[in-house]
Amino acid sequence: MIIRMANKKVKVKAVKKPKKKALRVLLFGFGSCAFIIYFFIFIFSVSLNIVDKYKEKEKLTNELIELKEKEQELAVDVEKLQDPEYIARYLREKFFYSKDGEYIIKIPKNE
Repeated sequence: MIIRMANKKVKVKAVKKPKKKALRVLLFGFGSCAFIIYFFIFIFSVSLNIVDKYKEKEKLTNELIELKEKEQELAVDVEKLQDPEYIARYLREKFFYSKDGEYIIKIPKNE
């Protein structure tokens, strides 16, 4: 708006309404709070996921140790089964095979 006063042009600035500025600040504040809350929720969920992965890793490590022990036991069994004398003794004990002239007598266990 221009007002002429005695051969001088004076510009009068329009006064901005403070309601729009306050509304913008309020919306920016709510937006910022919402973003911060979302950010902390996201960080919390990622932290929980990391803790779950560490627990799963520990469980799988223990399972791996057990499987390696089992593998060693099986390797020993395979080595024993290569010996014909061990196989003969195993078959006699487990399946009641006998040598010539031997008799098998099963004695029941009293418990």
